[in-house]
Amino acid sequence: MGIAAEVAKIASIDLFKRDGESGGLLTGTFVGRPFHLDYASALILVADAWKQKAAGVPHGSFLLAYYENEDEISETLLLRVLKPAKLPTDADAISAMVEYYKDNLKTAGKGNQLDTFTKYEFSFSGLECRILGTFYREHGVLAFGADVENFYSAHNYVIIKPNAQVLEAIVNFREGETTGSPSDIRIGAVRYSSSRRFQNGDSQVPVYVTPKDFLGKRTALFGMTRTGKSNTVKKIIQSSVDMGAKAPYSLSNSKAEKPEEILETFTALGVPKYPVGQIIFDINGEYANANMQDQGTAIFELYKEQTIRYSTIAKTGFKVMKVNFYRDVVEGFELVRSHLGQSSGNYIDSFKVIDIAKPDDYSTDKSVQTRYDRKIAAYLCCLFRAGFPVPEKFKVKFSGNAALNKMVKEDGSLDPTKGLTLQEATNWFTAVWDNYEGDFFSKYKSEHGHEWADEELKAIFVFLCRKRKSGGSIDVDGFIKLRGIVNLHTETVDKPFEQDSSSLFRANLSSSVRECDATLR
Repeated sequence: MGIAAEVAKIASIDLFKRDGESGGLLTGTFVGRPFHLDYASALILVADAWKQKAAGVPHGSFLLAYYENEDEISETLLLRVLKPAKLPTDADAISAMVEYYKDNLKTAGKGNQLDTFTKYEFSFSGLECRILGTFYREHGVLAFGADVENFYSAHNYVIIKPNAQVLEAIVNFREGETTGSPSDIRIGAVRYSSSRRFQNGDSQVPVYVTPKDFLGKRTALFGMTRTGKSNTVKKIIQSSVDMGAKAPYSLSNSKAEKPEEILETFTALGVPKYPVGQIIFDINGEYANANMQDQGTAIFELYKEQTIRYSTIAKTGFKVMKVNFYRDVVEGFELVRSHLGQSSGNYIDSFKVIDIAKPDDYSTDKSVQTRYDRKIAAYLCCLFRAGFPVPEKFKVKFSGNAALNKMVKEDGSLDPTKGLTLQEATNWFTAVWDNYEGDFFSKYKSEHGHEWADEELKAIFVFLCRKRKSGGSIDVDGFIKLRGIVNLHTETVDKPFEQDSSSLFRANLSSSVRECDATLR
């Protein structure tokens, strides 16, 4: 039976089906009756014999509460078992048990010395359940409300543990959607409990998802260690690949459609309109690498032709996920800022807030261009002094001044307008900061109404020269703080991995209707 037929079969299951002669419910096994009911919770009386007949009532399992007084009422409360509850008669039962224990009478098993009535009383216990909502019929169609619109007297309800068919209908219920569509994908199975003492093949029911269940939604997965979180994520990845394989269009032919149609995410059948791409941040390498537990089912092994892997370490089969800090200044500075987030101090805080992005009026305002070029050159000198390998023949250019050039070197040969190596630029900026309290800069401020170096450039000078004050002694770590991220720099990458992965991502999605590109780290 195909998935569409299986899901269509689920839609035909009647949650209110009764025996035509006796009127008894045919949706599961009787487990008890409530003795308290409100809008949020229910307290249920259960007996050992009832639980045994129902193959157990596990913690967290679904139960259904039906109002029994009127057969024509087609509604049932969906409950989830939380924990044991006290019965109103528990105090009397405990007192009786204590007396039997004092008399050293056998109260259980073979040779039980209790009378029939007492044994019967001792077999009852209580369960506390949370009310999740209400299933009901609306115009002949099954609907679900996540609340309780009305409840009747507790003693008029009967509690049923749903059978496998009804459980399947509950876990796969989709209000307002057509089931059995070609977008349905089986993601796994669910059973009443992790323990399998009462479990059999019929008690495990399939669970289906549609693209709308995950794509474009926020989904969180929580669980204790060794409970299957990684495997569940792997199943979601596989299901998303299957969803993308059903897409009728590729990005390359999207121009043939009307503009308003391009914005639509899904087709009328609920299938993704375009191939589904996935970006997986795999910190522990669970999906990008094979391990003993996978046995040939690692995500990369399953989808070798559709997967591109990135790593911060150069190794076979992976693209390097590094940044050329000298070419990709903005991206590199974001990594610097993140790294310095672990450090504190006024001079560090001043450095972190520097705006490294090129100003919008860079090409039209000469003053803005001058200050920005100086700032970038001084920042790159910090990287150089921190030990970031410099690309071959790399130089920086910025506007200097003849007087400053002579201040740096008597013959004025270090002219930044002609291009300087980072070592030469470092010497130039260091000499400027060591003499920043001198006459030239005081005169510059009085003539122009502002300092030669703005606050951002001075923050970089402190980092570069490791001196809080001009001409002072070394009193801060400065550029040494950056040595911890030198391993994130590469001289070989022409563009940052964000741009590289994005272009590959779109290219692979456009090349074929059946391709799905997953970028792994």
